[in-house]
Amino acid sequence: MKAFHVLFCAVLVASVVSAREFHVSVAGSDENAGSAAQPFRTISKAAQVAQPGDVVTVHGGTYRERVTPARGGTSDAERIVYQAAPGEKVVVKGSEIVKGWEKVQNDTWKVTIANGFFGDFNPYRDLIHGDWFEGKGRDHHSGAVYLNGHWLIEASKLDDALKPIGEASGYAPGDGQYLLNVAWLRPVGVGAGRVPASSFAAQQGIQTADCSEGGQCIGWVNDGDWVRYERVDFGQSTVTQLEIRAASETSGGTIEVRRNAPDGSLLGTCKVPNTGGWQSWRSFDVQIEPTGGVRTLCLVFRGSQSRPSDVRLWFAQVDETSTTIWAQFQDVNPNEADVEINVRRTVFYPAEPGVNYLTVRGFTMMHAATPWAPPTAEQIGLIGTHWSKGWIIEDCDIRYSTCVGITLGKHGDQWDNTSANTAEGYVKTIERGLDRGWSKENIGHHIVRNNEISHCEQAGLVGSLGAVFCTITDNDIHDIHIRQLFTGAEMAGIKIHAAIDTEISRNHIYRTCRGIWLDWMAQGTRVTRNLLHDNNASEDLFVEVNHGPFLVDNNIFLSNRSLLDVSQGGAYAHNLFAGRIAPHPELNRETPFHTPHSTEVAGLLKIAGGDNRFYNNLFVGPSGLAVYDKAARPIFAAGNVYLNGAEPCVAEEDPIVRTQADPKVQIAEEGKSVRLHITVDPSWQAAKTTPVTTSLLGLAAVSKAAYENPDSTPLTIDTDYFGKKRDAQPSAGPFENPGEGQLTLNVW
Repeated sequence: MKAFHVLFCAVLVASVVSAREFHVSVAGSDENAGSAAQPFRTISKAAQVAQPGDVVTVHGGTYRERVTPARGGTSDAERIVYQAAPGEKVVVKGSEIVKGWEKVQNDTWKVTIANGFFGDFNPYRDLIHGDWFEGKGRDHHSGAVYLNGHWLIEASKLDDALKPIGEASGYAPGDGQYLLNVAWLRPVGVGAGRVPASSFAAQQGIQTADCSEGGQCIGWVNDGDWVRYERVDFGQSTVTQLEIRAASETSGGTIEVRRNAPDGSLLGTCKVPNTGGWQSWRSFDVQIEPTGGVRTLCLVFRGSQSRPSDVRLWFAQVDETSTTIWAQFQDVNPNEADVEINVRRTVFYPAEPGVNYLTVRGFTMMHAATPWAPPTAEQIGLIGTHWSKGWIIEDCDIRYSTCVGITLGKHGDQWDNTSANTAEGYVKTIERGLDRGWSKENIGHHIVRNNEISHCEQAGLVGSLGAVFCTITDNDIHDIHIRQLFTGAEMAGIKIHAAIDTEISRNHIYRTCRGIWLDWMAQGTRVTRNLLHDNNASEDLFVEVNHGPFLVDNNIFLSNRSLLDVSQGGAYAHNLFAGRIAPHPELNRETPFHTPHSTEVAGLLKIAGGDNRFYNNLFVGPSGLAVYDKAARPIFAAGNVYLNGAEPCVAEEDPIVRTQADPKVQIAEEGKSVRLHITVDPSWQAAKTTPVTTSLLGLAAVSKAAYENPDSTPLTIDTDYFGKKRDAQPSAGPFENPGEGQLTLNVW
């Protein structure tokens, strides 16, 4: 035994001695030894020599390079750490400074660059494309031009970039693009009311198609277009409202309901805010005069035509030898300013899968020409894990990625972007992932924490298969997909396919097209203590084709729509819902469920809807659970409070309903702090709440799995949004005993 101890200590000492710290400095040289006295010049040099257990400390300055780590660590205890030196600002950019601009006309300048400047990747030749990508009728490149760190907008044609600033149209969010998709028109409260066959203005070329929800889709409608519904039969009922379901990508406008023609008598109007993309359905009620029988109605969309005056454009042409870029600079000589262009696809990303156990800490990373990152392709982000295990990405500022900031994605193979945008194609992707080692032992277990992620035009964080068993916490995610020049089905602050046993907690997500999107295989997922607001292009949370169990608790949802529920088997507890809730079944796709706490597929099934649990939530009109009254599977609800017009579902006994009570919920940003103003009435405490536990929630109907912790132990929601201990009879909503009257709570 004594000999064993001597041997063990010798091995331990050897391990400690072998761990090294390499230093990197803008004043260094890659010919140096990498010590504090003789630092390397590039992070890439350190990445080639670092071994498990080593630390790479990078000193203040700007580094223009792609870091491609050659290897990872061997365990959580023997990881390779890349860190900014404490107290020093380290910026890593995928861009280069460009000089040699020549004035062309108006405020437009141009520069011509030899293609050799870009090496083997030219972002101005690289077209954004892939599964579920929609370019809105024009080309988009992964390149970008930056003035003082902030990007200009790519023009669709050279003529626009040559015009005076502000004269080209089509570059404000949604401006000049597809603006409105009215899915159906039906009388509110008249179950049998249906719109029969429609005829449209021939010059619009709009085609009809049956919608699974009932009624008819009428295609994309541009600003000023109109659609005529002939012989709308309202039966014998007196109707005072019409329901219009709309998906819009505009900054807003008005739907006018007129009789017989676009210039006919005005029957009613409906304001449409920015409501998001093709899956971002919202309902709007139009007040019209009492009517009945057969009528011919026209829907006219009057969109906002405001264009921000600060839109600056660029355009590029690439030939065999050179790349020419035109860009607009108002009152600026770009040769005397900080003008940069994208050169590298990514900033920190392994060339091969399986580079495990890395820590990346404290960097500012920006300016990457990232590709579109659908779930059926290798997902390359400004920083990404590339089908690996055990990364920690923390305390970083990640911004200005053409598509995605952080990717926790799948491997690449010859089937990337070949799914033809089908569910069947993604099922095959899952099968190939399993063949490539998709398991709890090999993939995921990443921690993404305390980062600021912004200015990404697809997603702040995206993951397909690779984001399993992860923790995504305490991140500030904002300004995601706000330019809306292209669209598709992958845009969100956080977008994950297969968030198996993944925790998304304490994040602040705002000014995005959509807050959190959990798409396929959210099983064992927990979304807890997040603050979401001003995600008014669509909703705060979208759960798509999941079978559960997944848990959503102690969140603050303040956008126009709180929840788009195209799933079943969800549990929602102690949340504040201040926006609409929209449930929809999905009977056209079979999607997987799993053996508990595993990637093993246990079966596939369609989404009938329902099988949800709602306990101890606070609903503020227009939210509420009445929308679930016709759900195919049972809804379980208790202890909820309904305010300001929110309505309970019929399944709930003894809810607290205060129709006229307005809690006056408002959010106020003060620097990096966010305060919530809310008026609390003591009568809410009468809600018949009970602690939410594994026992109370039971089993999800499809997977037959329990709502429990990832280690299979029972869970109890015994703390609130702030981490405060909950009482034996807990308060409804995210705050335990917050007080009474007008309150101001510091929520971030």
